[in-house]
Amino acid sequence: MRTYLIFIWHGIFLSLTMSMIGLNTVFPALVTDLGGSKIMFGLLYSILLGAPYLFSVLFGHYISRHSFRRKFLLLGIYLRGAAFFGMAGMTYFFAVRSPWLVVGSFFFWTFMFSVSGGFAGISYTDIIGKLVPPPDRGRLYAAKQFASSIAAFIGGLIVAGTFSTSRFPFPDNYSLVLGIGGTGLVIAAIAFWFIREPPSQPSTQSQLPFRELLRRIPEIMRGNHAFLRFVIVQNLTSFSLMVMPFYMVFAKDRFAIPDSYIGRYLLFQIGGAVLSNIVWGLISSRRGVKTVVRTCVAIGGLIPPAAIATAYLGPNVFAVIFFLVGFVRSGRSVGFDPYTMEIVPEAERPVYLGIQGTLNILAVIVPFLGGVLIHVVGYYPVFGLTAAMMGAAFLLLSHPHARPAADTNR
Repeated sequence: MRTYLIFIWHGIFLSLTMSMIGLNTVFPALVTDLGGSKIMFGLLYSILLGAPYLFSVLFGHYISRHSFRRKFLLLGIYLRGAAFFGMAGMTYFFAVRSPWLVVGSFFFWTFMFSVSGGFAGISYTDIIGKLVPPPDRGRLYAAKQFASSIAAFIGGLIVAGTFSTSRFPFPDNYSLVLGIGGTGLVIAAIAFWFIREPPSQPSTQSQLPFRELLRRIPEIMRGNHAFLRFVIVQNLTSFSLMVMPFYMVFAKDRFAIPDSYIGRYLLFQIGGAVLSNIVWGLISSRRGVKTVVRTCVAIGGLIPPAAIATAYLGPNVFAVIFFLVGFVRSGRSVGFDPYTMEIVPEAERPVYLGIQGTLNILAVIVPFLGGVLIHVVGYYPVFGLTAAMMGAAFLLLSHPHARPAADTNR
């Protein structure tokens, strides 16, 4: 119960924080209001999604050489908080008279936010793997996600209230929510000071020199077919993550909506996340986390054609797209990490997580590519491409997976 409470506490305040930056709502609206183009936003989003993956194998190798990983988790969280405060300060002081200076600074702040998140994420997943036995992981993720969704809903109300009142004109509204986000991360980190982390056992891969580990990656991938398939699946589902923030940009272009819709759409997204947790929890406990992943991918493939259909029905009906986005993002949180833990050897987990991140190369490329493609060919072809990639990912997940071989280093 103590472990559950620690992770739920962190999940609540992290979720409140992420509502403030609203990667699919607030952040794209901020970049657009600052005059950033679709290509510029795509490049920023590539940094947000992809920067951690560039360093994942290095991070995983480095972390795996240490018996205790909590210090890396805390360092990553505090650096992310600093990035929030940096974005808030730049927006507050320079958004009106030097908007391009703010957009330029975002390349630094988003890189810092993203890379530190990747560093913290490997430690976080490994600590959960050490503290929570496999049968309980799905339930923990579902419970954490449910509590997080409620916190996100509260965060959505804060964002909606901030953007719907004249008390906080531009850029005060964005600065306020970003400042709240940084504060939420600092509070979220408090829980991890109470973790009783057991030492990790040494593993074969962690003792290798980094260059030797890089040379062995193809051998590692060939030795675990389920892991190889899932790496491919994650690359394909990067297209879904790529297009999610562009739904907000699409709505601004299509309907010329005011900023009050930012909070409204965010609440629909959070509502989808809250309600979906009941579904994901039931699926996880009855059918396993792989079914959660497959269902999540299937819904993700349906969103792009739904966006095309609802584009003709007005901005209010288009809110259903954000409801489905919340459904899918929640499913990723409940299913993807627990599924990875199922298919990799326990003692080698940080190394495998690092390899998985670094090989997710499309997450680095496709957000920027999406911005370029949307600029050149428009939204609809990109939506169609995304649906096709999600269909391919769904088919790959139809293969059964075997349990990883028992660790020999323990």
